Amino acid sequence: MIERIAFGKTGHQSTRTLFGAAALGGMRQEKADQVLELLLRYGVNHLDTAASYGDSELRIAPWMKTRRDDFFLATKTGERTYDGAKASLHRSLERLGVERLDLIQLHNLTDEEGWQTAFSSDGALKALVEARDEGLVRFLGVTGHGTRVAAMHTRSLERFPFDSILLPYNFTMMQQTAYAADFEALLERCLSSGVAVQTIKSIARRRWPETPARRFSWYETLTEKEPIERAVRWALGRPGIFLNTSSDARFLETTLETAASLGPPPSEDEMRTETARLGIEPLFVPGHDGVA
Repeated sequence: MIERIAFGKTGHQSTRTLFGAAALGGMRQEKADQVLELLLRYGVNHLDTAASYGDSELRIAPWMKTRRDDFFLATKTGERTYDGAKASLHRSLERLGVERLDLIQLHNLTDEEGWQTAFSSDGALKALVEARDEGLVRFLGVTGHGTRVAAMHTRSLERFPFDSILLPYNFTMMQQTAYAADFEALLERCLSSGVAVQTIKSIARRRWPETPARRFSWYETLTEKEPIERAVRWALGRPGIFLNTSSDARFLETTLETAASLGPPPSEDEMRTETARLGIEPLFVPGHDGVA
């Protein structure tokens, strides 16, 4: 079974590997139910979805009818205004078939204009705080992509005491000096103040060099078993953080297997060798922070 640790100050012991439910976005319910069985087998007890993940919330809804108490349930809203965020949250509750969420997150809050709007007197944060006060959600978080995300999360935490953050963390991203410095400062702040740190893109390989005929993620993932295992062990080698699984469900079991039987993290030399061999590249670099 996968190790469980405190999800910040929420009081919940979450598995260190959280299920990234973007993987359910285009699935049929029958296939999604097979994913549920896999999660239960490894003891995964934390689901992370979003309003923008296709049919993901709808695929999770049948699970909630019989398994609600087995999972910490998180979703996200990309809305920045009060009215938009309020409507988004209520729509997610309806789509998920639940009366209360454990966590609602401001999704990809990294651009200045969106940040200013979300924190304004008529912004999304006000709606989420009201929802928390009304008992519709227990905790609030913020997520993001790109090279500016760690610095932006630091700004967000200075403005409001979020319960969790989410951002990219893998070997190639951490080879960028500025990103690594921002990440380390943010991580220190979060671990010292009880803010849960969720990480994404652990098994990312690079952006697609060309558009494939069929793809399960906007970026190309690692596909070989040993490189995936190495990448997962590297990410989970950092104490106190959580790893959200990839939107490409084909590699979910390998990720969970690795997390369940976690060995020591690979060395820096091993990771450099693997990076060169497989042509692994950071998904985000300055000036190229968007999601394809």
